[in-house]
Amino acid sequence: MAKPIVAIIGRPNTGKSTLFNRLLRRRQAIVDKQEGITRDRLYGDVEWSGDSFSLIDTGGYIPDDVNVMDAAVRHQAELAMEEAHLILLMVDGREGINAIDEDLAQLVRRSNKPHLLVINKIDTKAQESMLNEFYSLGIKIMISISAINGRNTGDMLDLIVQKLKGIKISVKSKGSYAIRIAIVGMPNVGKSSVVNALLNQEKLIVTEIPGTTRDAIDTTIKYHQRTFVLVDTAGLRKKAKVRDNIEYYSMVRTFNAIDDAHLVLVILDGEKGFGRQDQQIVRRVLDNGKGMILVVNKWDLVEKDEKTQEEYKKAIRRQFKAINDYPILFISAKTRQRVTKLLPESETVFTRWKRTIPTNVLNNVLRKTVERYHPPALQGKNIKIKYITQIGTAPPRFTFFTNYPNLIKDSYKNYLENQLRAHFDLNGVPIKITFRRS
Repeated sequence: MAKPIVAIIGRPNTGKSTLFNRLLRRRQAIVDKQEGITRDRLYGDVEWSGDSFSLIDTGGYIPDDVNVMDAAVRHQAELAMEEAHLILLMVDGREGINAIDEDLAQLVRRSNKPHLLVINKIDTKAQESMLNEFYSLGIKIMISISAINGRNTGDMLDLIVQKLKGIKISVKSKGSYAIRIAIVGMPNVGKSSVVNALLNQEKLIVTEIPGTTRDAIDTTIKYHQRTFVLVDTAGLRKKAKVRDNIEYYSMVRTFNAIDDAHLVLVILDGEKGFGRQDQQIVRRVLDNGKGMILVVNKWDLVEKDEKTQEEYKKAIRRQFKAINDYPILFISAKTRQRVTKLLPESETVFTRWKRTIPTNVLNNVLRKTVERYHPPALQGKNIKIKYITQIGTAPPRFTFFTNYPNLIKDSYKNYLENQLRAHFDLNGVPIKITFRRS
């Protein structure tokens, strides 16, 4: 059975993300004194007394169209309420009721969905006398908690589980192993737009303001019996341009998303080209041993002819030779041009990343490779490559056995790697090679 969904909504700075982190028992949502930190919907799983549910954290709800960002955050909160089976309306017990709380309470009541009023920042029993005014919101069941120190959160979870009893959610089979894809790049290259184009819906906030996405957001999608988990991440700036704690933690979470992914889509701005920071991002992906596809977005804005794509690829590969072994796709998330190629190509790269090659096949290729070009002698030593075996996958890792492992030149190591790629179609994945004494 699928898990029921619980959404936390409320005006800015009531402690929604603090509660989200406490219930998940990890710092997944960014928490700071600055208002408006959470913007997209964040998802996580909670287990309590043998029951489990999915929890959604949302941005602070502002009812009026103050600006494009407030409107987008409000839209995400409304989508979370539609998606949820139970709504937690969180208010600030110290500040009391304001007009936004009243508007939200009305929305919650009109939703006709099970709901609780969660009065946060009540740190001691002595502060319970502050709660009487909240009855005016018209929500029958309410509980006071302190998200920051955990007071009454266990009782709140008991209430949540009790109200979720009897909710049955059917789910179709997820099929084969889910492929986890991190979508990374510089700010404002269109990462969230790419995810939305793949989903064909506005699940993530997309605006013209750089740095809109601050947390790493997971979204599950099924394509031709294969399940993908798309992780939209914050734009990666140069360290010198990381201006505050929020951007720093966003950067850390993006790095964690890369670490946790099976493969990474590095999104480039087609108009701006392949810059130094793009190269740093690619280097981190390769150093982590992840499969990788370079995705040149905004291709609709580039003046081009039939030679432009190949010239663009050559220019990228001149700047970063390792990219010779990785696919480069040209898309437009805005017009959906070639977006449909992303998931099939991702599945192909994932299959290569997990591939196991039989030892006898490897050694047949090794024999022909060495016969074609023997390892050059060094320090008067005649070097012999005797045997190869695959010692791991994800990424593919190979060990060559030789009489002088420390005397293999880098040029010959590159030759061996290139032969492995050519014979076994390992485009899009890093290869790890080691040498041991036979």
